[in-house]
Amino acid sequence: MCVGLSAKVLKLDNDGAIVESMGAKRKISADLLEDLEPGDYVMVHAGAAIAKITSDDIEETDELFNELF
Repeated sequence: MCVGLSAKVLKLDNDGAIVESMGAKRKISADLLEDLEPGDYVMVHAGAAIAKITSDDIEETDELFNELF
């Protein structure tokens, strides 16, 4: 089973992106996505942004994680 975390992009640089998810900030790879901007929402798996998502997707995944934990 694969699990991805939803996150908000805070900052981009040549090495990747800084994202925030559930209050935690981390550096990830952004090599798989083009046209990524600060403020975008992404799905993160294995330390890499794998897809852009909407703020509605963020709310849904946060609700699911809160139910699990």
